[in-house]
Amino acid sequence: MRWWDIDPVLELEKDLFPEDAWSRGMFWSELAHSRGPEATRRYLVAEDDDRIVGYAGLVASGELADIQTIAVARELQGTGLGARLLTELLKAATAFECAEVMLECRVDNVRAQKLYERFGFEPIGFRRGYYQPGNVDALVMRLTDPSASVQGTGTHD
Repeated sequence: MRWWDIDPVLELEKDLFPEDAWSRGMFWSELAHSRGPEATRRYLVAEDDDRIVGYAGLVASGELADIQTIAVARELQGTGLGARLLTELLKAATAFECAEVMLECRVDNVRAQKLYERFGFEPIGFRRGYYQPGNVDALVMRLTDPSASVQGTGTHD
């Protein structure tokens, strides 16, 4: 993801997460930490016919990585694109030399949970009322050894 991707990413973000969409400033801030020798972030986009149809991001801190976001255009959900984005994030976590990867997922987003479980993520707890509005709980999931997960998965869905 580059700065010129922010506007189309924001359109997708607002469509998929209308209640708690990230702001332009949030994406700029994340991208500011994604370049150079001190980079701690990895953000990427997926394009189809020059249109952004997905994006994903990860932050690394020491041996721990945290998946910040994975989004796929509604018409492409269930096609394997989310798995490809997740694979790229796990490759980034491996490059950052992270031993564990964490994420939060809405408790009512069963499709995403099944994807993460296929990659070896395990539920470890909840964050009550994490998603607003609506006071929806988040399921916290953890993957140990992301490099092994990437080697053992295909990109089919």
